[in-house]
Amino acid sequence: MVADRFSHVRGWVFDLDNTLYPPSARLFDQIERRMTDWVMTELRVVRDEADRLRRHYWHRYGTTLAGLMAEHGVDPGPYLSHVHDISLDHLERDMILAARIRALPGRKIVYTNGCAPYAERVLEARGLGGLFDAVYGVEHAGFRPKPERAAFETVFAADRLSPAAAAMFEDDSRNLVEPHAMGMRTVHVAPEAVPAPHIHHHTLDLSEFLARLQP
Repeated sequence: MVADRFSHVRGWVFDLDNTLYPPSARLFDQIERRMTDWVMTELRVVRDEADRLRRHYWHRYGTTLAGLMAEHGVDPGPYLSHVHDISLDHLERDMILAARIRALPGRKIVYTNGCAPYAERVLEARGLGGLFDAVYGVEHAGFRPKPERAAFETVFAADRLSPAAAAMFEDDSRNLVEPHAMGMRTVHVAPEAVPAPHIHHHTLDLSEFLARLQP
C-alpha cells in the first residue's frame, strides 16, 4: 500500500503554485505576464525580448528572479511585490483538501519559490489558512531558488526538518532532485508523469493522493 511507504514521515513539505491549487486556476499566467512587464520596464527591452529573458533565466537559474539578481543586480523586494500582485478570484476553497492535510501526522510546511506574503494570500483563498506550521518563501532561502541544494538546506535547517523523515510534494519535477538526494519521499503533482529515479510517486490529484495516506 502507498500509505506504508509514508509511515515514517513526520515532516510534510508542500510547494504552493500548481500544487496546493490546480493548474486550471492559471495564476501563473498572471505572474508570468507581470514578470515580463517588469523586465520590459526595468531592462528597457521590448516585450518579445523580455519574455525570452524571463524564460531563459528560469531555465538557467531556477527562477527568473535568480537570473535577474545574478546578471543585473536586481533588488528582489520590489520585484516580488510587483509580480505577485495578482487576482486570486479564480481560486476556490477546498475544505476536503484542508481536512486531508490537517489529518497528516507531524509537522506541515509550505515552501515556495514565491514570497511568503503571496503564499499566505493563496492559502487563505484556498481555505488552507492556519493549517501549516510554517510558510517559507524564497526570501527565507536567502533568495536562492529551488532547485538549488543550498536553498533546501537553508529552509530545512531553519525549520529543523529531518529530510529522512519527510516528504515533498511539488509540481516541478526538477525541484524534487535534491529532496530525493537528501532522503525525502518525493511526490510529483502534475498532469503528466515524468519517469525519473528521483520521483517516488506521481499524482494528478493531490487531495486524492493524501486520502490514500489516511488510516
